[in-house]
Amino acid sequence: MSAAQNTSVPGLVLCADDYALHPLVDAAVQQLARAGRLSATSCMSTAPGWREAAPALRELRPELSVGLHFNLTEGHGGACTAQGLGEVLRAAYLRRLPRRRLQAAWRAQLDAFEYVMGTPPDFIDGHQHVHQLPGVREALLAELRSRYAAHELPWVRSTRPAGGLWRAPKAAVIALLGGLRATRLLAAAGVPMNRGFGGVYGFDAPDVAGYRTHMQHWLAQMRAGALLMCHPATAPVPGDAIGAQRAVEFAYLASPTFGEDLRAAGLQVHQGPLRC
Repeated sequence: MSAAQNTSVPGLVLCADDYALHPLVDAAVQQLARAGRLSATSCMSTAPGWREAAPALRELRPELSVGLHFNLTEGHGGACTAQGLGEVLRAAYLRRLPRRRLQAAWRAQLDAFEYVMGTPPDFIDGHQHVHQLPGVREALLAELRSRYAAHELPWVRSTRPAGGLWRAPKAAVIALLGGLRATRLLAAAGVPMNRGFGGVYGFDAPDVAGYRTHMQHWLAQMRAGALLMCHPATAPVPGDAIGAQRAVEFAYLASPTFGEDLRAAGLQVHQGPLRC
């Protein structure tokens, strides 16, 4: 991981998104981290439960990297713009996201993270990848420059697909909806990023075997330093659009089968500080 997309991180970076969204998500992250099945988790500092959920992460560092999951689309936290991804996408591409409000959102969410964790985030990404959208990415870069010295910069998630994952339509759409532009912008500014991205699917695996099929495909395209996202929870999350799928992901990631699939792909889950 580096600004030039060049890394020596010795393993797969597996990141669980949405920490603090729900206690079932938090429990899954904590259990998987203790079992050595996660590299990182990204946290929703706008979530009502953030302050209560955050302290459990302190004892998991530095083996577990902890980052900010920037939010514009969940209703909690007064995030600054709209409810729903579609509306945020339209506003971003019509250049109707107010720059000052975006800047304020970045500042507030980073402040909330740092207040509770006592440190800057190890990395930054976006809920539903909003960090890469027009206007949002420029506001991110401005906040990074004003907030951190060059040697203190958190790394930022690039959604540029790893290897042959370009052929998956949803992964390609995410990359084309700002991922490539954001990667170029941040790389030119010297911001470190991951090298390749995976874990994108339609949240449509009906059971562990179905999710395993997706995972085996992703692992075949991963190389050291690539980032794979996941969304586990220890049980279905009520009222969440992907609530049932979260439990399927957790069951697989906690199983011996995941370890077997990692070994078959010649990979291990990286643990410890990430020097991107």
